[in-house]
Amino acid sequence: MAHPEAWHTAIDRLSDAVAAFQPDVLVGIESRGFLVAAPLALKLGLGFHMVRKKGKLPGATIPYTYDLEYGTDTVEVQDGAIAPGQRVVILDDLLATGGTMRAAAHLIERVGGVVAGGACIIELSFLGGRDRVGVPLVSLISYDS
Repeated sequence: MAHPEAWHTAIDRLSDAVAAFQPDVLVGIESRGFLVAAPLALKLGLGFHMVRKKGKLPGATIPYTYDLEYGTDTVEVQDGAIAPGQRVVILDDLLATGGTMRAAAHLIERVGGVVAGGACIIELSFLGGRDRVGVPLVSLISYDS
């Protein structure tokens, strides 16, 4: 983001890939996913919702608790944010192990949304996150080691 031209190029390239999923709405994962999802939503003329850690969203929320290596974590979305049947693309800046994006996908499915795909700027492919996410995924940059 310190280089506006590079940021603009990244958003342009992601917008083409995300549009191919034919989403109704975009979801950004806390917190850097918001920085990816918000400009894409504006560019594509779509709504944008946040998946956040427990207790950070106002109003009624729907939680999803998932396992970590040493414990659990919970993510939430606002109740009513995603309508049943809406096609959703999940966005983040980085995909590592895929655990958080998979949790977001489970949460979206729990509220009746259809996860059309996921997208990120950087993927650490050597960590195998793409396989764990379980949805079609697009990344702009992939590191193999």
